[in-house]
Amino acid sequence: MPLPSSPRAFDTIETWVFDLDNTLYPAQHDLWHQIDARMKAYISEMLGVAPERAFEIQKDYYRRYGTSLRGLMIEHGMEPGAFLSHVHDIDLSGLDAAPRLAAAVEALPGTKIVYTNGSEQHARNVLEKLGMGAHFAAVHDIVAAEFHPKPTEEAYRRFLDAHGVEPARAAMFEDLARNLEVPHRLGMATVLVVPPGERVLAREDWEFEGRESAYVDHVTDDLAGFLESAVRGSATAG
Repeated sequence: MPLPSSPRAFDTIETWVFDLDNTLYPAQHDLWHQIDARMKAYISEMLGVAPERAFEIQKDYYRRYGTSLRGLMIEHGMEPGAFLSHVHDIDLSGLDAAPRLAAAVEALPGTKIVYTNGSEQHARNVLEKLGMGAHFAAVHDIVAAEFHPKPTEEAYRRFLDAHGVEPARAAMFEDLARNLEVPHRLGMATVLVVPPGERVLAREDWEFEGRESAYVDHVTDDLAGFLESAVRGSATAG
């Protein structure tokens, strides 16, 4: 996909920040569906409610608090370690290596960081399967964020401070538009990664909101191609 014109281009970017799930791997993979199902089962058992009610609680907390985990911690005092271990104990056998994307990430000039509301171990497992584990300088997970999730401003400021990131020289890649509002306001270039098929299993309508908002600088359904174009544009500008 050609790089669109934007006031926030990539020739001065020094730090490339990527969400993990449904961003660095195609959203049509069933990884998030597995995580979603395991969250529902955990909440059902923990609260002693039917799976259908557990699912309602899970999605309500996700929307209101940024993650279901955060809601469970606030509303029920849940200890997060066991929850994170359980929900990320998923089958990655269907996830293939992504050599073109791995090469595009490796070619980016500067520092590459994964910033996820999930766990570091889950992120590293996925990155190894994708063949790009060596290309990222760090993984900033929900534990490193002290359980303050995206899209809260506090979460992003903690991230920026932890890694010494200058927002005006950083780009953020996300599959949820609402997670780009704060980065854009702080000065980061923002890229929304959308699935080619648009609708994806286990996603809700509100998760597709905000794509036309001013805080989304770029939209792509081909992350590898987009990054290749960004590198070419940076080289030309240089």
